[in-house]
Amino acid sequence: MTDYSHQTSRTLTQLGWSRFFEGQLDPSETGLARMRISSVHRTRLTALSLSGEQRLTLPASADPADHAVGDWVLAEPADGTLVRRLERRTLLQRRTEGRRGPQLIAANVDTLFIVTSCNDDFNVARLERYLVLANEAGATPVIVLTKADRVADVAPYLDQVRGLQSGVAAATLDARSKDAARVLAPWCGAGQTIALVGSSGVGKSSLLNTLADKAAAEAQLTGAIREADSRGRHTTTSRSLHAIAGDAWVIDTPGIRTLHVSDISDGLDIVFAEIVALAPHCRFGNCTHSHEPGCAVSAAVAAGAIDPRRVARWRKLLTESGSATPGQSRAHRNKVARSQARPRER
Repeated sequence: MTDYSHQTSRTLTQLGWSRFFEGQLDPSETGLARMRISSVHRTRLTALSLSGEQRLTLPASADPADHAVGDWVLAEPADGTLVRRLERRTLLQRRTEGRRGPQLIAANVDTLFIVTSCNDDFNVARLERYLVLANEAGATPVIVLTKADRVADVAPYLDQVRGLQSGVAAATLDARSKDAARVLAPWCGAGQTIALVGSSGVGKSSLLNTLADKAAAEAQLTGAIREADSRGRHTTTSRSLHAIAGDAWVIDTPGIRTLHVSDISDGLDIVFAEIVALAPHCRFGNCTHSHEPGCAVSAAVAAGAIDPRRVARWRKLLTESGSATPGQSRAHRNKVARSQARPRER
C-alpha cells in the first residue's frame, strides 16, 4: 500500500491541500489517497488526485448529494472507493424553495467572486445577499463588475458596491479580455480556490474561459444577456472544478437569480455592520429598529447617516433568516459586529 504522507506534498498543496486537512488524518489513514471532488452528479462523484481525475466508487451508504465540489475525501488508492469526507474549512450553501435541506454550492472556497454586470442586472439587494453568503461561509468576497467596457463610466457602480460592506474588494473588467486574469491575479495564487456566483448571462462562463485560457473546443458555453430585460440564459448547468492560471482553482456554478438566506448570523452582521454597531445604543435591548422610542438606528436614519432602504433590506433578510430558523433570538443581533470575517487556517 502506498504511503501518501510524504509523497509530492507540493502537488497536493497546489490542489488546495493544507494543514487544516492534514490534521484530520488518523495514523491508520496514511495509505489512503487524498482526493478533491471535481464534479457532483446525481449518482456519481469524480475527484482529482495525485494521479489525475477519476470516478469514485461509492459505498452503498454514500449519497453524492452529501458532497460538494471542492470537498476533500479519502479513498482507497487501488480502486478509488470512497472512505470518508474530511471536515470542510468553508462551505457555501443556500436554501431553495421546496427543498428540505440546504443546497450545497461549493466547499473549501477561499474567495467568492460575486459576478454582476454594468447594466440592469446590477442589483444591490442581490449583491448584499451574496455578501452574506460569502461571509457566513468564511470565504473572502470580491465583487466583479463585468461588461465594464460597455459603459461610459464605472464609477457609479463602484460607489454603490463599496457602500455594501466595509472594505469589500471590487474589480471592473471585460470578462472576455485577457487583461481580466491580471486584474483578478491577487486572489488567484497557487492552491487557492475561487467560486464564481451570479445571475445567468453576467459573464461567469466567459470569465472562466479567460482565466483557464481554454481552447475554443474546451471552452464553457456562453450566453449573452437579452437586451430587452437584461436577463441571461443558463449556460452552466452543473458545478465543476477547473484549473486556472497561477495554479489556482475555480468552481463555476449555474446562474442564481433567487437566493434565499437561512440560519445566518455572522454573515449578516458583517454586511450590515453599521446597523449592528448602533443596536447596543438603543433604549430597549430587543429593539426592532422600526418604531421604538430611543432607537439609535432610527435616529441615524433621521440624521441621514444611514439609508432607510438599507435598513429595510437588513430587516427583510433578518426576518427571512428567522422564519427559516425557529427559535432564533432577535436580541442576537444586538451585538457589535466583528470588523472582519474569522481567520482561516491554511
